[in-house]
Amino acid sequence: MSSLKADFNELMERVRAGREFASASFEPIFYLVFRPEQILDVKRQLPAWEAKLRNDGWTVHHFSMAEAIQEIFVGMPPFIRNIWETQDSAAPLQWQKTNNSLAQALIKSDALQNKLEAVLSELEGIEKNILLITDIEAIHPYLRIGSIENKLQGRFHVPTIFFYPGVRSGTRLKFLGFYPEDGNYRSVHVGG
Repeated sequence: MSSLKADFNELMERVRAGREFASASFEPIFYLVFRPEQILDVKRQLPAWEAKLRNDGWTVHHFSMAEAIQEIFVGMPPFIRNIWETQDSAAPLQWQKTNNSLAQALIKSDALQNKLEAVLSELEGIEKNILLITDIEAIHPYLRIGSIENKLQGRFHVPTIFFYPGVRSGTRLKFLGFYPEDGNYRSVHVGG
């Protein structure tokens, strides 16, 4: 099994080489796939990888799914947050209802997708920008990153690396190791 360091180095070689002409998409979307139990190891390595990228001439930008989700939840109108808290207090073991309500806040008006799209728009047209998307595990159980990637088709103009906790089987990915395999990604996958 390859190491995270070796996988990251291979990924960066692919970023430098660009996407193959035969690829289904010419967008520079890359996934560093790692086993879910390596989430903390990836978080520990991230500062070193960012420094390496800067030393190689990249301007590194970071998008945390966890932070974006938190911003969306905190930005909800107070009456909605009060309803969530009241309903959660009344039935604290009704996780499915809670998760459905929180998922709707993220999906409604494409709130999470719009946050990512805004960052991608800011970075467009500036040479040597690279976007690192972390904390993808935070979208569980609300949605899957493949759905966001598909909705943003045509918007990725700078190399974008998704740090994806899951298992790779050929071109298919299994989010967090327990979701069903999904082959609807238009990206290059390394590791896993």
